[in-house]
Amino acid sequence: MAEQDKNRDIVSYYCTKHHTFRGKYKRVISIGTHAISTYNPGSSEQTNIWPYTDIFSIQPSPKSNNEFRIFVRKKPGKPAQEGMLFSCEHRLELLTHALKHYPKFVDKNKVEFSRYRAVKIHWSEHRVEVYLIITPCSIDQYTLSGKKLCSYDYKDIVSVAKVQDYPGGFVIITGNTGRMHLFGTDKLDDLFKNIEKAANAGMGLVINTQKKVIAQADFASGRLGNYSDDQSLTSFTEFNVYKRSIRHTQPVSRIFCLTESCIVERDPSTYNVCTAKPLTDIWSIVRHSEDPQLFTIELLSGQTRSYTCTDRDSLLASIIDGARGNKNKDICVQSSRTNLGARIGPLFLPVEEEVESTCLKLLAEAGTNRNSRQNLTEATVFFNTNISYSGLTHAVTEAGFFTENKDKLINNALNSLVSHDCTTVKDTENNFHAIRRLVASKTGFSAFTQLSGFREKLGIKVIKSLKFEDDSVSHAAIDLIATLMQPMHDNYNLRQEQLNKFSLLSTKAFLEKLVDLLKCHVSKGTGALVINALLDFFTYALCVPYSETTDSAHFDNLLEMLAGLGRCLFKLFVHPSLSINKGAGLLMKAIIEEGTPEIALKMQDLALAEGALLRHLRTALVTPANDSRQVTMRQLSRHLVGLWTSGHKTSLSLLRRIFPIGLLNFLESDDEVTDEEQDMINCRDNLKLVQTLAKSQKFSINVQYLENALMHWKTRVGLEKEKPRDDDKPVILRRRREQITITLNWKLFYVRFYRDHATAALIWNYKTREELKEHLDAELRAFNVDKELGGKFEISWNHSEFEVHYDSLLDEVKIGDYYLRLLLEEDDHVSRIHKPYEFFNDIYHRFLLTTNSKMRCMCLQAMGIVYRRYHEDIGTFNDTRYLVHMLDKCTDKQERDRTLEFMHALLKNKKNCKLLIDAGGIKVLIDLVTLSHLHTSRATTPFQSMFLEDGGMVHEEREWYYGNKEKERFGPYSLREMAEFWEDGVISERTKCWAQGLDGWRPLRSIAQLKWNLPCSSGNPLFNESEMAVLILNMLIDICAYYPNREDDGGIIRPIPRPKRILSESCLPHLVQLLLTFDPLIVEKVAILLDNIMADNPTLPRLYQSGVFYFILMYTGSNVRPIATFLKNTHLRQAFRQNDSPDVAANSILAPLLPSAMIYFLENHGPEKFSEIFLGEFDTPEAIWMSEMRRTMIQKIALHLGDFKPRLMCNTRALYQYMPIPQICYEPLERELFCSIYYLRNLCNEDKFPEWVIDNPVKLLKDCLEAWKKEVEKKGSDINAGDALETLGLTMEDNKLPVDNIIRKAYFKLAHKYHPDKNPDGRDMFEAVNKAYEFLMSKNTEFQGGPSPIHINLILRTQSILFKRYGEVLQPYKYAGYPMLIKTIRTETEDTGLFSNPHAILPSACELCYHTIANSALNAEELRRDGGLEILASSLDKCSTVVSFESTPESLECRVATFIIRCFSESAAFEAAREKISEMKYVVENICRLMLRKHLPLLTDACIDAVYNLSIDYLLQTQLLQCGVLWSLLPHLFTYDYTLEEGGVEVSEDTNQQAMSNKVAKQAIYSLARLGGFMSDTPENPAVRSVVSALLTPYIGNLMVDPDARHILKLLNSNIENPYFIWDASTRAELLSYLDDQCTNRFLDQDATLSQTFTFSAHENELVLGDIFVRVYNNQPSFPLRDASKFCQDLLNFLGDQAQYLHSYLSMSNGNMANEVKPDYELRMKHSYMALEGLKNCMQHNPSNEAMCCGYFKLLFALLKMNNENIQLLALEVLVIVTRNQECVSSIAEAKVMGCMLVMIMLLPSSRSSVLQVLHALVSNTTIIKEVLVKGALISLLHLFCTSTSPNIR
Repeated sequence: MAEQDKNRDIVSYYCTKHHTFRGKYKRVISIGTHAISTYNPGSSEQTNIWPYTDIFSIQPSPKSNNEFRIFVRKKPGKPAQEGMLFSCEHRLELLTHALKHYPKFVDKNKVEFSRYRAVKIHWSEHRVEVYLIITPCSIDQYTLSGKKLCSYDYKDIVSVAKVQDYPGGFVIITGNTGRMHLFGTDKLDDLFKNIEKAANAGMGLVINTQKKVIAQADFASGRLGNYSDDQSLTSFTEFNVYKRSIRHTQPVSRIFCLTESCIVERDPSTYNVCTAKPLTDIWSIVRHSEDPQLFTIELLSGQTRSYTCTDRDSLLASIIDGARGNKNKDICVQSSRTNLGARIGPLFLPVEEEVESTCLKLLAEAGTNRNSRQNLTEATVFFNTNISYSGLTHAVTEAGFFTENKDKLINNALNSLVSHDCTTVKDTENNFHAIRRLVASKTGFSAFTQLSGFREKLGIKVIKSLKFEDDSVSHAAIDLIATLMQPMHDNYNLRQEQLNKFSLLSTKAFLEKLVDLLKCHVSKGTGALVINALLDFFTYALCVPYSETTDSAHFDNLLEMLAGLGRCLFKLFVHPSLSINKGAGLLMKAIIEEGTPEIALKMQDLALAEGALLRHLRTALVTPANDSRQVTMRQLSRHLVGLWTSGHKTSLSLLRRIFPIGLLNFLESDDEVTDEEQDMINCRDNLKLVQTLAKSQKFSINVQYLENALMHWKTRVGLEKEKPRDDDKPVILRRRREQITITLNWKLFYVRFYRDHATAALIWNYKTREELKEHLDAELRAFNVDKELGGKFEISWNHSEFEVHYDSLLDEVKIGDYYLRLLLEEDDHVSRIHKPYEFFNDIYHRFLLTTNSKMRCMCLQAMGIVYRRYHEDIGTFNDTRYLVHMLDKCTDKQERDRTLEFMHALLKNKKNCKLLIDAGGIKVLIDLVTLSHLHTSRATTPFQSMFLEDGGMVHEEREWYYGNKEKERFGPYSLREMAEFWEDGVISERTKCWAQGLDGWRPLRSIAQLKWNLPCSSGNPLFNESEMAVLILNMLIDICAYYPNREDDGGIIRPIPRPKRILSESCLPHLVQLLLTFDPLIVEKVAILLDNIMADNPTLPRLYQSGVFYFILMYTGSNVRPIATFLKNTHLRQAFRQNDSPDVAANSILAPLLPSAMIYFLENHGPEKFSEIFLGEFDTPEAIWMSEMRRTMIQKIALHLGDFKPRLMCNTRALYQYMPIPQICYEPLERELFCSIYYLRNLCNEDKFPEWVIDNPVKLLKDCLEAWKKEVEKKGSDINAGDALETLGLTMEDNKLPVDNIIRKAYFKLAHKYHPDKNPDGRDMFEAVNKAYEFLMSKNTEFQGGPSPIHINLILRTQSILFKRYGEVLQPYKYAGYPMLIKTIRTETEDTGLFSNPHAILPSACELCYHTIANSALNAEELRRDGGLEILASSLDKCSTVVSFESTPESLECRVATFIIRCFSESAAFEAAREKISEMKYVVENICRLMLRKHLPLLTDACIDAVYNLSIDYLLQTQLLQCGVLWSLLPHLFTYDYTLEEGGVEVSEDTNQQAMSNKVAKQAIYSLARLGGFMSDTPENPAVRSVVSALLTPYIGNLMVDPDARHILKLLNSNIENPYFIWDASTRAELLSYLDDQCTNRFLDQDATLSQTFTFSAHENELVLGDIFVRVYNNQPSFPLRDASKFCQDLLNFLGDQAQYLHSYLSMSNGNMANEVKPDYELRMKHSYMALEGLKNCMQHNPSNEAMCCGYFKLLFALLKMNNENIQLLALEVLVIVTRNQECVSSIAEAKVMGCMLVMIMLLPSSRSSVLQVLHALVSNTTIIKEVLVKGALISLLHLFCTSTSPNIR
């Protein structure tokens, strides 16, 4: 009993006891210090207690995760034991606490605790030796002296794992954070085994052993588990504390750090992390009243941490703010520790609803019943222990009845608490905590205004509590009223909030008391918790968005009170607690924004005086953005800085002394920030809440626009908004006032602040930011020291003298507000320059004053940049003339280049351009641009050859002369020698020099080439010669752009503008010669400039004399578009010839240089297309141009120019003397003929260019005829090589021409001598020299002239192509070339070497003749009138004798014959032509003969086509028949393959021989049909028809009428047997053999009509009636007949004709028949049977033909008498069919033949069924009835009825 009396409950849990008889019932089980107890949860009475000394064991049940058993003594002192079964949701926690007391159990000796010596790796990385003891519930860590340090409970162990690089090392990973503890032991496997065994036996747990080992480095980086990252360990506030722990005998110094999510302890000496605990794991903070520095942190796990701190309350306020910022709503501050034994359940979960109800009932009962189980103080402590600080969890349920009970319980509890008169500080604090927990619920929050007397009692209680002057009580009281100001529960509404606020703020004295309390604590520097609570209260009253539910009068009253605090309010900004800083910032924001202007100005002044502006400016700039609270504070600081500086001149002046002006310019920018960080200020939308409420309650509301407000901790915990409830009164939101608004663009400023800037206006980077931070920190530290030293005096900050100097920028050259170096380096428009005119003048002033060359160059560059950007603002630069003079006299290369850059910028203004021209600037620029010839290191393009490279020079040109003082002249010298003279002092800058191109002797310093290339100049150039030339050319282009050649209306300006006049006179040769630099940019710019200068320029016709066309075509690059544009605009406008030609190419200055096609392309298609051709590889009918031809052109031009380019290398102002160039011959064009705009060889190459489009076929035809005429009339050259050499003064050596270089030099010499410009009398000689030079330089010097058969051939073939492709276009025109064409054919035909001539023209001529005839009837008649048919017949006769089986389709004779035959074929359409052909019978003979050449399909096709066309005339039909055309035509029918066409494969007649054969076969069918007159458009020819019927069967003959060629040919080439046609391989072979014999003998003039008697052996024994094979028809009775009636008629006639023979056979059969007669009669009988069967089948499948038998019934009934059963039965079957026709029945009645029928009944039993069918059909006729009755039909039928055994017959 003694132990029971000493027992104190440690933890309690709800559980279910399983009793054998009573079943299951609820109990509260408590683990105490000496025993385990159970309580009745309803009455709280103790039901059982078991001392640990009576407990044998506690074991988890393996059946369930919630069940466990306790084994206790049955009776005290007895060994017998009994087990009790319990179940609890928190079994692990309960067993852990219970098994901690296992050493007191009865069976304590039965369990051996395993003990291991180990090494613990301390957080300081020291190795500490410890003991690890394995217990039933944990692994306990002990010192070697036996002191227990800690326990690692199995329930908290996530896993254990081995350490990879630490022998025997392992980690224990615990908690939901994954915290790791590293140990080392030499019995690792045994340790793991015992841990698993103990955890399973004692707790029912399986400890997870990780298979993956952990590296020691991973442990070091992840020791703190989930909170090992930098964000979790980075502090935003720190305090120095002393930690009290059982590990240490004395308090240990620690740095207490608050991070975004954790409390981190660090060692002060090393700053190493000792431990880290999440802020979400805090249950409460104990603020010990007995020790003003001591506080304890209680964790949800039940553990505690105790510390002492000199600034305890500030630290606690920071902890509370951090925890609530991490959504820990349950954290609170209390004066005493939590009695965990009084809590029913673990701290980390809310208690059950039943426990909450019990707590409420106990409060209500204790307040009203003095005999209650507990007094009110105990009930209050019990309530606070079980109910979370955030309020009741089960305050409202879904059941309505239960909800009313809850409300009643809460209201009763509130009444008890508020009515209780507390006399002690502790009791008062607990009372306020309990009320705070209740009013945090919705019902409690509403009770403040709805529960009678509650408001007044609570007010009195709060006032009394403040008199205690105890910070714990004051904090609890103010936190309570703050909770009433702003709801802490979910689903709140604004109406109740307004009611509560109105009640709390309506008493002015109460508010003054609170303000005085705040002022008191701030002044003393005490009560941080109280200050924090007061700031929350004032925040809910004054700060948006909460202030919108505050009454306006109350708001103004309280705002004025707080504004009166003045400096006191600013002291909160230096408070160590971040939450207090934040609350003060919120209040300051409200005071400035919504206070009067006077108050706002006062606060702005105080912000400067107190240094708050500087402090918040630092926070706004330096605070990192990795913590939500820090971000919130930073946003608040930024907002305050914006408010304090808005419209405050003193503050803005301070900013200008702190920041560079370039950074402050962003404040005035209108740019928007797109990537803003998450807004931490906006917390709730009151407007939306009110609108929702109004929609539900349907009343009007007054609302004001809302703005963002700072996010208070209450918002971050995640409370939801209430759905509106019904209320009678509307919610009226207070209208906010904004006396001061932020107008500057601070958002952009902060974004730009963190970025690096390197512009002319701003240099800002990490270094400058650090310098700013250092200045701010130093100033703040100094000010804080001054304030501390000031004592009681108020210290103000000397802000007027504060200024930040950036030492890192001291070396930068700065003019005005801009850094000169960066201005020169940055791109255009990066920095906006304010007042550019003043800045430009400042730079120019510095330029004029400085003598430093480098500085002058920088100033020039800067002026260029500024003027380029702001030329409109700066205007005209009047010193342009001085600048030109300076450029001319300058000797520094860098200064020269910078001057050029500046002058280029000045050209943005037209007036500056005029000043430059007036100062002679163009000539100065031209002098400099020629220096580009001296640039030798430029990159070469692939086309540059040895003729164009500097390396090709074999000697230095000597161009320079100089004179001395004695006026002696020396020279010529090379440029290198002049440099040596300079070095030796022979010449100086005053020495006068001269070279070609200079306007006279000039001092060396005034000659650009010598000044800049001899050592007389200094400095390093910015540009090489080529880059400088490009710059100058751009300047010249810009100058010309200001002076157009035409007015807007198109009028040409005269005289031409001055700059273009200057450039087109003396400067033009030097500009043109820049093309010889071959620099891509220079050439492009020169082309553009020349095109601009020469537009409408009167000097344009003489432009060619500058050599520009030679130079520009020598360019080897690919950027030729400007070149093409220039050529397009100039090539036809050169005055190089006296008379114009209609030919474009002849009028072009480019004619000797480019092929005609290229000139046409340039003229017709424009520069774009010309450039494409010029750069590409083209071999088409319209263009033949390729890289090799371009290379040839460049080499020829280079050869023509000779040594001029090397001269330019020596003398850049040398002038070119123009000489015409001979025509350049291109090898790919040697065999080409260019006509119109086409190369005829390519155009005629139809394999390569099958369908080349010809835009104007009529023009091309005319040009071809003209070219043909010229070619025929062409004569040989009138000069030879000897005469040409003699003209040039040269001779042959060894019969060889001199080399080109010698010829060229001789030509140049004579050309200069006799040039008309220099020698007016030498024109004739000049022309002779040119002619000789062109002849010798041409590759055709050996050609003797005369017409070219190759060219004529191309002309003829081109015409054929035109007629083939564009016949419709040419059809209206009569062909005008027949005289030449007929003459050509005659000449070729008469040529004895025709068939051996490789360039024979005859095939092309005959082809053209055919196409002209085929195109137009006019041409055919024209050809006949001109006698062309006779010439063609003669040519055909000549060629046909040569065509043999060895001939090929490509052979001359074959091609000629083919086209001539086609000519006759086309001509046959005209009667006159047919008459002429019929007169020339040998034409028909040749056609028939050539038709047999099957190996020549085109020729055969032509012949067959000719037969088709000639067959229109009967006379020609006869001639063809007499010439054996049928023997030639018919064999082609059997070359057809129908499977090719039915196979679905696409084939071409050109590539597939069988396809061609099929075409010929089909044409043969049509020709045969026309020849025989089968077709309606030709005369009928009986002879041909009869032969066709005989040879191809009548069936095919009938199909020849409008024939279907494919069908007929398929029949002829297939094995077919049908009633009309029997055809197989034997019949084809028999026919082909016959035709072959006839072809062999056809020249014997046999008559083709003799073939009418031809028969096939396969048809000899067939019965054929009406062209129908009767046997086959009987086998195919359903075959459709063309004329079934006629066939029936033929069958009946045949049977009638055979009747006599049949009856004779009957009579002869009674006697003996001669053997020689018998076969004939058997054949007749067989045929008769076949005919009778055919008759039956015909009538059966053609029902409408029965009437054909009328008149033949005597014959049919007579067949019934024959003694042949087969014939009898067939006859009966016929009668069965015909008796269905009434007309036939009548005819039978008239024939009187029924007797035969009656006889059949008796004589032929097998016929009875058929006979009866016939009789049944006939009895419908009365005449027949009478006849059969007379002949005994009745008796026969009765007999049959009586004797027949067949039911059907009966």
